Amino acid sequence: MPGSDPAPPATNQSTTDEECSPAMSEVAQICSDLIRIDTTNPGGGERRAAEYVAGLLAEAGLEPEVFESAPGRANVVARVPGDSPEALLVHGHLDVVPADPLEWRVHPFSGEIQDGCVHGRGAVDMKGSLSMTLAAVRGWARRGVRPRRDVVLAFLADEEATGEYGSGYMVEHHAELFEGCTEAISESGGFSVQVPGDAGTRVYPVAVGERGTAWMKVTARGVAGHGSKPAVDNAVAELSRAMVRLADHRWPVRLTPAVAALITALSQVLGEPIDLDRLEEEAVRLGRVGALFKAQIRNSANPTMLNAGYKVNVIPGTAEGHVDGRFLPGYREELLETVDKLLGPRVTREFVNLSGAPSAPYPAPFFDQMCAALVAEDPAARPVPYVMSGGTDAKSFSQIGVPGYGFAPLLLDPTLDYFGMFHGVDERVPVAGLEFGVRVLDRLLT
Repeated sequence: MPGSDPAPPATNQSTTDEECSPAMSEVAQICSDLIRIDTTNPGGGERRAAEYVAGLLAEAGLEPEVFESAPGRANVVARVPGDSPEALLVHGHLDVVPADPLEWRVHPFSGEIQDGCVHGRGAVDMKGSLSMTLAAVRGWARRGVRPRRDVVLAFLADEEATGEYGSGYMVEHHAELFEGCTEAISESGGFSVQVPGDAGTRVYPVAVGERGTAWMKVTARGVAGHGSKPAVDNAVAELSRAMVRLADHRWPVRLTPAVAALITALSQVLGEPIDLDRLEEEAVRLGRVGALFKAQIRNSANPTMLNAGYKVNVIPGTAEGHVDGRFLPGYREELLETVDKLLGPRVTREFVNLSGAPSAPYPAPFFDQMCAALVAEDPAARPVPYVMSGGTDAKSFSQIGVPGYGFAPLLLDPTLDYFGMFHGVDERVPVAGLEFGVRVLDRLLT
């Protein structure tokens, strides 16, 4: 255990009546505390959050270990003994993406609780989920309850970048801590989506896979010169044209087995067919239900960063950019070949991060157990298989043979845009939704 005080820092946030209430739930308080610890990545500040988490686990009678992969970059792992040595890995990340306070209605690192929600960066992605896990484990300690099997807890750094200091580091240097883990659960699954026109039915997507990641740095090289003279070979123009070609490309629809299973399940829930020949239009028509497959039916490559030049009257010799590429299982080569064609022969690329498209068994008994836990707590739940459009730390753990599911159960107000909360402004999570998640996890694991 680290020797420093794990308590979060004091802030100048305003205190609401709800925050002062003695009835405020433990999971909301933990979520608020974690948000108040700024773990913005880049920035490398997970150590203080790791110490806070380790302190909560120690209070629950566990023996957490803190692993610092680099100065300030820390991971926490603990094992909860269960009735079977076969283990389940429950993992999540401590870091968050940046947030500009000037754009937010409530300060993104205040952790303020108002209007029934915990506000701040990480409320959804994914300090709220970590809080549910911590509250469930601490509840077991108070009640003297053991999980049905060993539960390995991992709170990780650096997921919002490449995972080099988090899951990647732990898999490379401490894989023995995850021995016996036959499955894993983490973020981006198990949340409620209201069915259009049916207030009594909620879809709960449980992730059984995710798209692969291909982050690329692209470079155009030309001839440097004076900005007032005709350009011989303008690198900025060459890169700009390539980026526009990437942005404008229409990727073909590729229906993978897992996404096909999702669409079949959604058709059954909706009581109407989904036209497989018009999936993009159907995704728009179905709104938030359609968002469950809109990004998962094709590869993508989005220009995200540009960098060139150092003075307005100098034509630079090089121009650089970054592209966020994502590929469906089995379609990595199609992505890369298409990107190369669109970039053209005078723009080169190199990988910033290349990781696969992991999947978990489906159908499978454990998938059914997750679904049963949701239905037990919400009789209106209709769980369905799901593929995540982005990536998670499941990519690292799949390398050591631990398949990962997206299951961070959350009951949402129908007016909240769950996908819009990820990396968005005014991120927040309902307190009642967090409490629901604790009950579902408790039911699943014990």
